[in-house]
Amino acid sequence: MFEFLTEVPVFALVALIGAGIGLILFTVLSQAEEKSALRSTLRQLDDYEVEDVRDQELLVPLRERVLGPGVEILGKLGGRFNPPEYVESVRRKHTQAGISSPDKVERFLAFRILGFAFVPVWTLGMFIWNPLGLSGLFFWILLGFGVMIGVLGPTSSLDKKVTQRQKAIQRSLPDVMDLLVISVEAGLGFEQALDRVIANVPGELSNEFSRVLGESRAGSSRSDALRAMDKRCGTPEVRSFVMAMIQADQFGVSIGRVLRAQADDLRVKRRQRAQEQAQKAPVKMMIPMVFCIFPALFVVVLGPAIISIMENF
Repeated sequence: MFEFLTEVPVFALVALIGAGIGLILFTVLSQAEEKSALRSTLRQLDDYEVEDVRDQELLVPLRERVLGPGVEILGKLGGRFNPPEYVESVRRKHTQAGISSPDKVERFLAFRILGFAFVPVWTLGMFIWNPLGLSGLFFWILLGFGVMIGVLGPTSSLDKKVTQRQKAIQRSLPDVMDLLVISVEAGLGFEQALDRVIANVPGELSNEFSRVLGESRAGSSRSDALRAMDKRCGTPEVRSFVMAMIQADQFGVSIGRVLRAQADDLRVKRRQRAQEQAQKAPVKMMIPMVFCIFPALFVVVLGPAIISIMENF
């Protein structure tokens, strides 16, 4: 039945197979491009309601449609089997990292379950398969590195995001405080001064001040809004500022004087923090000098002398 294949040249057969594969790829990619154009068009229709269920599903990215149900199931399992205190700490860390979506917490718990499931798979794969053919110390180092990624990877990534955001808030707080002092002493109220800061100093701290103003205008008291900002930031400088503002509201102290004292204190702390980092620099430089620079220097300086001594004796 396939005798005609022997009469067809090889290059013609390869060309036919390539043309068939190209036609399939062209069809699939054209459909994907059409769906992508449809999704982008639907996203631009902010003022119109999409009634078709299929069109509403197309608004969701493909990755979320495929992986979303599995991640949701794993997140619910993680929330059920982890202690409530741990789940609450994860939620608090997401808030301090500037992540307000509750779905991110379930996604984090799902990735943590996947990380713990990755550890035995990685261990069995290294002992049974071992694709790199490692042995000895390098084998155990690579095995431990994979286990650390599986166990500590999601947590360390979240902690890094929290640290980066807190450092950004600490760096911008002194300048923001100076602008608040200037605005209040020029005659503006505290809310108007916050509006001036939000308009002129973009960043994480300005976003927090914008949320404080939104909560105040929605009916919350200034003290409650500032306490909520303190919980979202989690830095000592913001906590000191919040407590000073709350005490100023309670005891009727001038806000300008309180802000001036806070600005002076923050400038002193920023100078002390810079001096602390400068004092740590020689200690941090010692490690690369001892392990990288000194050996090469010893080889260059003492190498010829050692060679001449060995030749003479």
